[in-house]
Amino acid sequence: MEHTKKKQGRQTFRFTQPVRVLSSACFGGAMEQQGPLGRYLDGYDETGKFDGENWEESESHLQRQTIEKAVEKAGLTIKDVENLFCGDLLRQMTASSFGVKSLGIPVFGVYGACSTMGESLLLASVLLEAELAEHVVAATSSHYATAEKEFRFPLSYGNQRPPCATWTVTGSGAVVLKRDKEQKPGVYVTAATPGKIMDYGITDKANMGACMAPAAVDTISTHLKDLDRKPEYYDKIVTGDLGNVGSDILLDLLKAEGYDITKQHMDCGMTIYDQKFQDVHSGGSGCGCAAVTLAGYLLQNMREGKWKKILFVPTGALLSTVSSNEGDTVPGIAHAVALEWKE
Repeated sequence: MEHTKKKQGRQTFRFTQPVRVLSSACFGGAMEQQGPLGRYLDGYDETGKFDGENWEESESHLQRQTIEKAVEKAGLTIKDVENLFCGDLLRQMTASSFGVKSLGIPVFGVYGACSTMGESLLLASVLLEAELAEHVVAATSSHYATAEKEFRFPLSYGNQRPPCATWTVTGSGAVVLKRDKEQKPGVYVTAATPGKIMDYGITDKANMGACMAPAAVDTISTHLKDLDRKPEYYDKIVTGDLGNVGSDILLDLLKAEGYDITKQHMDCGMTIYDQKFQDVHSGGSGCGCAAVTLAGYLLQNMREGKWKKILFVPTGALLSTVSSNEGDTVPGIAHAVALEWKE
């Protein structure tokens, strides 16, 4: 029968093996702790340094301690983890490489810009579905200071940001996944839709919400079509970091596709900060934005029974310092992962 197939429609995977979220952890900086989701953090560093000697080392320490905490919360040791999927925003993913090199886990380096948590989660689930591992970790991180220095301006420059700009989250999220044949009650990854790269010709790197929104539209609509679902199937459809500008575009474009997700939509970039009291302009962004929101707020609410079904759709702007300086467009991508509570 059609609904039993692992591949559904154009590009959606349905997981037939029980892939359970065993645990999750997240850490942040001062801005994240002061925001609405601060109480969901496992810890924070008010200075943002995480005992690092420079900002890049700080992000490496941030990601490593988040992974270690998630593994500890799962009741495992690092040796129990068979594979790690992780990435970040820095060149050649140096925050991840230097952060996890001491853990001794086979690593898959993943780059999806701010969609990296979704891509890591998706690929880790595929590995478990293939019965090639039992315990796998998906993780990512970003840091305000490292991202600003690499993609925009040195912090000391003090440049003004336009209203459409977002604030890079200093944070890391990690999720431990288990191929659980016993199918104990918990949150499970049940389906996933890898995204296509969408490019609408936008060159303004300060307006990432507009760059990423078309990719989120394509992935969400494809996911719903492939699985023959309506938006109401999910309690929440959660985008990564479109912010105010990108979220408005998303809702308008999806309505043109015949999908109204207004009641279900939540954006991590609009949720992680208090936009009335924190000067973040259009909202939050960075790999850590969706990762922290998922590992803390979203999964905790699923465990408490507030939401049973979530479609997690982190988004990424696929630019580099070279491409943006040469005036190239900013392509976008979004990956969707369906998470469901099962008794």
